[in-house]
Amino acid sequence: MVANSVAQYIRAGVAGFHIEDQIQNKRCGHLQGKKVVPADEFYQRIRAAKGAKNRLRSDIVLIARTDALQSLGYEECIKRLKVAREIGADVGLLEGFTSKEMAKQAVQDLAPWPLLLNMVENGASPIITTAEAKEMGFRIMIFSFASIAPAYVAIRDSLQRLKKEGIVGTSKDLTPRKLFEVCGLKDSMMIDIEAGGMAFADGV
Repeated sequence: MVANSVAQYIRAGVAGFHIEDQIQNKRCGHLQGKKVVPADEFYQRIRAAKGAKNRLRSDIVLIARTDALQSLGYEECIKRLKVAREIGADVGLLEGFTSKEMAKQAVQDLAPWPLLLNMVENGASPIITTAEAKEMGFRIMIFSFASIAPAYVAIRDSLQRLKKEGIVGTSKDLTPRKLFEVCGLKDSMMIDIEAGGMAFADGV
């Protein structure tokens, strides 16, 4: 299953992906109650992913992720990531640091292998800025809630205003056409014109 998924990612042009040690019915890394598979099963997943990458001669980035901190502790996480590195993972990810000191220590314990920091604000880990992460030695940083959290707040506030005032209050420069252009309106128009269509002959 892992090898087939990796092959599909490669053919789709995906740049990189995580291989985790959580059980198949996984949950967000910043929730409680996570369960991980035995270390050997995690290593099998890494080997399968690495094998698929090699067979297809791909440069896709294989990120070995462990969520074992919550249940098995820091040392087990470092052990799992070191083995994953030996198998051939390109990057490591220890999910759910409980302190900045722990995050910095992980970078040192696994150096010079690059580590990825998953920054989830208000989650299990302390807030670490991009500047702090760079200083600690992290090579990659992602913000998993960077879009969904602000979107939720904006949608909630807009609907609350609609309920209270009877209007959404959309900014005057955000017209329907502008929104459609963000979604690819100009590309659609070009495709239609090049195909000899007249769908946009009268404008939009």
